[in-house]
Amino acid sequence: MARILVVEDEADIALVLEGDLKLEGYETEVVADGETAARRAREEKFDLILLDVMLPRKDGFQVCRELRHAGVRTPIILLTAKAQDAEKIMGLDLGADDYVTKPFNPWELRARIRAVLRRAEGELPKHYRFGDVDVDFGRCEVRRQGLPAGLTALEFKLLSAFIRARGRLLTREQLLEQVWERGISLSDRVVDNHIANLRKKIEPDPVHPRYLVSVRALGYRFEG
Repeated sequence: MARILVVEDEADIALVLEGDLKLEGYETEVVADGETAARRAREEKFDLILLDVMLPRKDGFQVCRELRHAGVRTPIILLTAKAQDAEKIMGLDLGADDYVTKPFNPWELRARIRAVLRRAEGELPKHYRFGDVDVDFGRCEVRRQGLPAGLTALEFKLLSAFIRARGRLLTREQLLEQVWERGISLSDRVVDNHIANLRKKIEPDPVHPRYLVSVRALGYRFEG
């Protein structure tokens, strides 16, 4: 279930957006001003931000600029009542992924949300840091406290799959499909054993994991 932060100060529009997104199966959080939006987007992991441009306290352009400067890569769709090309170009230049002009067609908005989420799925940053662990995807290297963490190639692929889906549940079947070669028959226990080994290399306390969290009877979730 994708998590979407809805930033809209017009209560009636926010209510419609929230209800529509929930019907589509998304988990939503609604805030009504730019300052709160910027704070929540840094505090929590969202899969997408629907960001109105005309907001109190900070406008959508300011929020977008601030988040990108802070390294927040969450996809952003701007909701704007301004149809001028210059406004759209400015939003995209600031780091927005797409825009929808008000009044918008709900079907178009849903399609754009799906498209942005599809593009974001599978994308990895050049570097990713959590706790005292630094992941360099360009060099396929993981360091902990500045020293090589000693991950095997398979463990690196496993960690990459978790970072790619950060905040979302991955079942053992999904991990087998994403990390191991197709056509190889393996038991769920193989996944559990490799995750146990990976935890020893990235967790402060592997017995009580903080980042690779078990979801009882379902799978695992990365909370880095």
